[in-house]
Amino acid sequence: MRKEKRFEAVYQETGMISEKTIYVDKETGVNYLFIASGVSGGLTPLLDAEGKPVITK
Repeated sequence: MRKEKRFEAVYQETGMISEKTIYVDKETGVNYLFIASGVSGGLTPLLDAEGKPVITK
């Protein structure tokens, strides 16, 4: 039984040693930005101008 993936990559930008990807949580709609550079990386929710999470409906 295959379970559906919860996160979907909706945007990706790649460079020589870096990568930027936006993921959407299909259950909550919250958008996350993942940035990888070399062997380091980080994940954070995307925020709007008021500081609230960006939500895709």
